[in-house]
Amino acid sequence: MGRKSLMLQQLNGKLLSFAPLSRIAIPPSGWIKAIRNTLGMSMQQLANKLMISKQGVLDIEKREVDGSITIKSLRELGRVLDMELVYGFVPKDGSLEAMIEKKSNELATKIVLRTSNTMQLEDQGNSKERIEKAIKERTEEIKNEMPKILWD
Repeated sequence: MGRKSLMLQQLNGKLLSFAPLSRIAIPPSGWIKAIRNTLGMSMQQLANKLMISKQGVLDIEKREVDGSITIKSLRELGRVLDMELVYGFVPKDGSLEAMIEKKSNELATKIVLRTSNTMQLEDQGNSKERIEKAIKERTEEIKNEMPKILWD
C-alpha cells in the first residue's frame, strides 16, 4: 500500500465519521441562538461572557445564519458556552474513493472519446465495446496515478 493510498484511507475514515451529522438540520435561527434560547441565556449574558455588546451578539447570530461567521468566532462561542466546536466535510459521493472514481471515469471518458473521434475521422473507428473497455482501463490508470489534471 502506497503512502498516498494510506493517507486517502485514513482521511476517508475521518470524513466518513461526519456523514451521520450531515443529515442533522441546522435550526432556522442558527445554532448559537437556538442553544442560547434553549439554555435560557439572555443576549446580555452571552455578551458578558464574550466581553462584547448585546448588539455584538446579535451581529454574531446574524452572521451565523447568513454564513459569514468565522470558525474563530464559532470556536470562541463554543468556549464560552462550554461546548466544543466540531466541523468537517462529507463527500457528496459518499467517500473520497468514490469521488476519485467518478472524476477518473469522467476524465477517461473524455480522453478515450476524443481519441476515438480522431480515429473515426481517419476511418479507423472502434466498436462500442472496445471504447467501453478502453474507458475502464484508462479509469484504472488515472485512479492509480491521480494526476493533477484530475481536478481541473
